[in-house]
Amino acid sequence: MTLRPAGDRGLLIELPGLPEVLSVQAHLLAHPVEGQVDVVAAACTLLVLLEGAHQVGALAARLRLIDPSVPADRDDTLVTIGVQYDGADLTDVAARTGLSEAAVVAAHTSTPWVAAFGGFAPGFAYLTGGDPRLQVSRRDSPRTVVPAGSVALAGTFSAVYPRDSPGGWQLIGRTNAVLWDTHRKEPALIKPGNRVQFTAVRELVELHPSPGTEGPAALPGEAVVTDGSGVSAGPGAAGLTVVDPGLYSTTQDLGRTGLMALGVAGAGGLDRAALRQANRLVGNGPDSAAIESLNGGLAVEAREDQVLAVTGADVGLTIVMPDGREREPALCSPFLLRNGEVLLQSPPASGLRTYTSVRGGIVVEEVLGSRSTDSMSGLGPPALARGLQLAVGDPVPGSTVGYPEVPRPVLAPEVLRVVPGPRDDWFDDEALDRLCATPWWVTPQSNRIGLRLEGPALVRTRKGELPSEGTVRGALQVPPSGLPLLFLADHPVTGGYPVIAVVVSADLDRAAQLAPGSSVRFQIISRRPVAGA
Repeated sequence: MTLRPAGDRGLLIELPGLPEVLSVQAHLLAHPVEGQVDVVAAACTLLVLLEGAHQVGALAARLRLIDPSVPADRDDTLVTIGVQYDGADLTDVAARTGLSEAAVVAAHTSTPWVAAFGGFAPGFAYLTGGDPRLQVSRRDSPRTVVPAGSVALAGTFSAVYPRDSPGGWQLIGRTNAVLWDTHRKEPALIKPGNRVQFTAVRELVELHPSPGTEGPAALPGEAVVTDGSGVSAGPGAAGLTVVDPGLYSTTQDLGRTGLMALGVAGAGGLDRAALRQANRLVGNGPDSAAIESLNGGLAVEAREDQVLAVTGADVGLTIVMPDGREREPALCSPFLLRNGEVLLQSPPASGLRTYTSVRGGIVVEEVLGSRSTDSMSGLGPPALARGLQLAVGDPVPGSTVGYPEVPRPVLAPEVLRVVPGPRDDWFDDEALDRLCATPWWVTPQSNRIGLRLEGPALVRTRKGELPSEGTVRGALQVPPSGLPLLFLADHPVTGGYPVIAVVVSADLDRAAQLAPGSSVRFQIISRRPVAGA
């Protein structure tokens, strides 16, 4: 096996093929190393993420002791999925394979497929072991939206799209099976190791949500999927009303951990230091839910007396009293917002995202252990909307309100440290120098998934596609255009473009405050190369 650094807290392990990947994954899941957080399998690689950089050496040492030729024990439960074979690409797949449409269906349903690994999206499973005649390439032009339930082929794999999402696979049919349901004990219908038997049906029965639920109805014996959306307020006292959500405001805590193998990224506050600071100032625990707002503009009204704090971007704060008088609380300082008063945030003088905490924390339904909104997967509560009532929990017993703190300055240009790799060898010798020699500019197309950057294009020396593999927060992924995308908290779990370098974990909070039009530079940090095992 070959070990490649994936940032300062992870390793990407290259192996000969899928059997070896699954073998090493099974070993690490059965015997985790200290600090092990995520183990993400792909066709020829395994991504392992740890809590701290100091634990990477122990992981490398453990990997050298693992025999990847030992077969992995798998849960081979049979999952049967009914499919109506009327996909938009069925005719094209028949032409590419030299089969009739009926023969394509027969080949797809002849024997069970095996779920090798997850990724791309929650509930999405890469299925292997099908009829080799069905091997087809991805579409030349990916669709912007593939409907949920679409049954598809790409390369040697088959899969079912669990929700509406972009995609370039060949669509051959559709199903109403619920692939992902956070209210089940095991959210994913198809788990690694499961056998999947597709059966052809003439017609799908239209299922409708039960009264008071969101999303598709369940199949018999399955829970209804709601994924936490549609929840306007959880249990607790009515604390705040959203008068104006601004450009984009969401509920965020410190996110979800240990779920990347299911296709679930971390989400959570992008500027975690600012989120922790906001909670600290009002006496909350560090993982309490707060409001993350983009570019200021948030306005909230207190339904009862509340203690708030705002941190992050350099916004102006104004409190409008019921009689029209105004006062201006300080940033990074706790303050009282009395019943009926409205807090207004101005556009920021510097920075991009603010964090508004309330003593007791915002209470919404937890989804997979977090109250965070994930813009990529759709998990968690929806973005805040005008008129939304937000419940507030009880303060932590014995907690006290903090002292005012000094706001963190936003630098220009921001300098972010990076660890080269894991795929810097896909670029010419000057690519890393070019990455660090000039400033890059953040484009308006940036969001919680990642920052799109403009600058001198990085030249790839390898042609073709990189098989999809696990990606990390902070990865600088480079598409064919040569212009990097810096992954943030809502990034896809797997990706097929090479990653030239990864921003170190300690610098990602500052990356969250880079507004469109701002500049950023990268600096390589020295690190002992990871040797092959």
